[in-house]
Amino acid sequence: MTEQRNNDNLEQKIKEGVYIRTIRSFVKREGRLTKGQQNALDQHWDLMGLDHENGLIDFNQIFGNDNPVIAEIGFGMGKSLVEMAKAAPETNFIGIEVHTPGVGACLAYAAELEVTNLRVYCHDAIAVLADCIPKDSLSCMQLFFPDPWHKARHHKRRIVQSEFSQNIRSSLKLEGIFHMATDWENYAEHMVEVMNAQEGYQNIATKGDYIERPEHRPLTKFEARGHRLGHGVWDMMYQRTK
Repeated sequence: MTEQRNNDNLEQKIKEGVYIRTIRSFVKREGRLTKGQQNALDQHWDLMGLDHENGLIDFNQIFGNDNPVIAEIGFGMGKSLVEMAKAAPETNFIGIEVHTPGVGACLAYAAELEVTNLRVYCHDAIAVLADCIPKDSLSCMQLFFPDPWHKARHHKRRIVQSEFSQNIRSSLKLEGIFHMATDWENYAEHMVEVMNAQEGYQNIATKGDYIERPEHRPLTKFEARGHRLGHGVWDMMYQRTK
């Protein structure tokens, strides 16, 4: 009875408009912070951290320049994101990750490599997109190896859906790129199916639906191991056309 009552209350709140956004981009797996991760958060958050509650951001203000901005949703422990930022000092990067230990690890690695063109959120990407990222502002949005929700009954939980893709499109500049990668072939097919149905996008692949991994996306140890075992990885790039 309690569970049913809670469900009824939730449905009523949704009808009343209390819950504006009910889809999340993640499953909360908090884990325990290591001492190094906590130290990185304590020492570097004021410089590199961004807070959702501060609302819409001004790229010129937070980076001190008007360089192109690339955002990444779900950067994990941040190694690849930090390496991309280090390799492209002429570009600014924003990482969005809900997993606090991953954010701490990212900050620690960025400080180690003396990266200055990276800022991070520790918050749900859906909310950050809606409340913090200016419209028509990003050169690229990256979504690498999101949770595949591989069971068929869970496919509806996959982050790449029609509404999400249009939220991404509104944050991209005209001709900006939505770059996705996954090591689940079924999810790659799902991504292509969703994206091909969207207004205002064009797949930039010249042969089929997928592209070769671009050099600017670092090859992770997990991915390299998968290649050795014969596992596939699929990269897709869709360009905003209007």
